[in-house]
Amino acid sequence: MKNKERLVMIGNGMAGIRTLEEILERDADLYDITVIGEENYPNYNRIMLSNILQKKMTTDEIIMNEYSWYQENGVTLINGNPIEKIDTIIKCVYTKDGQEIGYDKLILATGSRAFMLPVEGIHLEGVLGFRTIDDTEMMLDISKNYHKAVVIGGGLLGLEAAKGLHDQGMDVTVVHLAEWLMETQLDRRAGQLLQTDLEAQGLKFAIGKATSRIIGEKRVTGLEFTDGTQLDTDLVVMSIGIRPEISLANGTPLEVNRGFVVNDYLETTITDIYAVGECCEHRGIAYGLVAPLYEQGKVLADRLTYRETAPYEGSKMFTQLKVSGCDLFSAGSIVENDEIKGVESFDGTTNSYKKIFIKDGKLAGVVLYGDTVEGNRYYNILKKEEALTDYKMVSLLYTGEDDLGGDISAMSDDETVCGCNGVSKGTIVQAIQEKGLTTVAEVTAQTKAGNSCGKCKGVVGDILAYTLGDDFQAAGPTGICGCTTLTRDQIVIGIRQKELKSIKEVRHVLNFDNLDGCPNCHPALNYYLNMIYPHEHEDEKASRYVNERMHGNIQKDGTYSVIPRMRGGKTNPQQLMKIAQVAEKYDVPLVKITGSQRIGLYGVKKEDMPKIWEELDMTSASAYAKAFRSVKTCVGKNHCRFGTQDSMGLGIKLETKFEFIDTPHKFKMGISACPRSCVESGVKDFGVIGVENGFQIYIGGNGGTEIKEGRLLTTAETEEEVIELCGAMLQYYRETGIYAERTAPWLDRMGFEKVQEILLNKEVRSELNMELEKAMDGKQVNPWEQILQDKKKKAELYTVERA
Repeated sequence: MKNKERLVMIGNGMAGIRTLEEILERDADLYDITVIGEENYPNYNRIMLSNILQKKMTTDEIIMNEYSWYQENGVTLINGNPIEKIDTIIKCVYTKDGQEIGYDKLILATGSRAFMLPVEGIHLEGVLGFRTIDDTEMMLDISKNYHKAVVIGGGLLGLEAAKGLHDQGMDVTVVHLAEWLMETQLDRRAGQLLQTDLEAQGLKFAIGKATSRIIGEKRVTGLEFTDGTQLDTDLVVMSIGIRPEISLANGTPLEVNRGFVVNDYLETTITDIYAVGECCEHRGIAYGLVAPLYEQGKVLADRLTYRETAPYEGSKMFTQLKVSGCDLFSAGSIVENDEIKGVESFDGTTNSYKKIFIKDGKLAGVVLYGDTVEGNRYYNILKKEEALTDYKMVSLLYTGEDDLGGDISAMSDDETVCGCNGVSKGTIVQAIQEKGLTTVAEVTAQTKAGNSCGKCKGVVGDILAYTLGDDFQAAGPTGICGCTTLTRDQIVIGIRQKELKSIKEVRHVLNFDNLDGCPNCHPALNYYLNMIYPHEHEDEKASRYVNERMHGNIQKDGTYSVIPRMRGGKTNPQQLMKIAQVAEKYDVPLVKITGSQRIGLYGVKKEDMPKIWEELDMTSASAYAKAFRSVKTCVGKNHCRFGTQDSMGLGIKLETKFEFIDTPHKFKMGISACPRSCVESGVKDFGVIGVENGFQIYIGGNGGTEIKEGRLLTTAETEEEVIELCGAMLQYYRETGIYAERTAPWLDRMGFEKVQEILLNKEVRSELNMELEKAMDGKQVNPWEQILQDKKKKAELYTVERA
């Protein structure tokens, strides 16, 4: 058995532990590992401190590696016991309590400290930085007893701290020396938009102010500025930057500048001593964001496990703000000069601002404010250093308002989804397929995508939905998703009682834990609002799944399906000729009769979809929607010698009456003319079987991955009664169904007898049909036709960006 080398790491933060994780993945038996931390916590996500301050998360929720992780991986953790000295000659480190720990390899991952202004009064009680869990808890304690707070520094962390203190009821003023907020990440306009939005949330600002001294005897009572003005306060939070923690270099020959100086393999100037994270300086840069630190960790892990590796050559950084209602994204260089030129757009109606910066025909930087959906796309272009010669500037600046999570099918496998952890779409899809993952949390656990700032979780959810299709379940075990513990019923009641009229309003007023929402709750809330306010609520199309936004199902190769409606399964020679002509003209690779008696065109290019719809001049079959879809029929008594009823005629009446109605999940019907039930009416959401004296009605039958047989509701005497029963069931299902819940589990949950009692009560049935009529009034419009008439939307959704 070989003797393991001794690997000691000073620091228990994000960069260091990530490096260890990478090492353990490569070779878990190579080292005896000891981690020495200064704080009394296991490894935690420092990025989420502002969420604790804003009371969106607890301390336990930001722990990334529990104590059990150290034990399971054979890592010795010495916590709350900082290193005071390094002897680089005998390779030994010394803890504060006198422990001596020898090493063969030493990693310095000491992180950074909050930079404190060197002004009078800095040591007064009530003056602190914002860097650790202890800092955060101290701020929360102070907010319980004091009223006024000042945050010095209008950067990323300062604004998040200010919002957190304001959320605790404090009167908060942000003091900022520069002319606008986040001046290194935002240009003037974006910075001013941000200030306006934060002022609307209650924050105050003192812009262009330089602090000369902090006033107070024992405890802070105010600030004085260089212009002589003063500001009263009970708390001062310094957030004007960070300073790499390099004090351990004292007494050693380690070269330091701003940080421990390292080469492209994270090696310091002393053999067998490495540095990673905020404490190191690479090519003159000490990074303060997590993504570069993780990139460094991968290179160092390769180096320490004796693998060949490409050198670390620096990182392209991006920034996002974790303050609700202020969506911003910034990446790269955002300063215009003789070499870098900007292209910008501003939509004053939505306060949506975008500016890209171009140098030598490549993207040099980007600023997005108000709409950050395309942040990842820009970041990938920036990171890959793609030449922009193939892009039109208009399309480059364009963001489709309907494209909440981006077009997942159009993303290449190597595109970065989680910038913090460097996780690509291909890695996520592979993990979903190979590990059988079905939730964002599972994807995060397997790939680490989303476990840092968490902003990419929406895209991860979209990839899950894209990869799993109908197997992707929206509902969580308690709340409707991980953003809230509220159930569907509690949310619907809340919407009605508080008269909430938008998704954003629902999330904020009902106190969602994640005020940004996720791909699960966005479409669900949109559905509930549409159902409750069919005319007052404007459909928030950006919240619909991509198939509904595009009005076609995405196929596995990224192409789409076009399926025109054939009511009751009936067609004619003219329709068949049109379909044949467009299929031939647009080189459609597959034309198929679907399981719902329609003709589907598969493999259609995105840009061809509107042209095909126009030339077909037919109605969408909504074969992609959570809505009333189709009525499958047999030929019926007019043609079949066994038929007892006009199944095709009734099917056409039902489809014509109820098409385009949104439902919690897809809703299909089958009409059989006789008990032979050639259309399998017994496994339809609403199935009808013709008998001598009328129509047997079955409800709650589902095909799909879990086949459920329908329950006999009743026997109706006339077609009118069938239509009335169908309308009543549709509306009752619409009003009581959980979004993404099919009729079979809905029937089990509601109880068949109760549903039967409701639907067979003539008075209630009539009321339900009246409500459905109101919901349908003016809403039954062919979506293909809407797109064709809307040139802007047509260009936004179906224009291919490459020229």
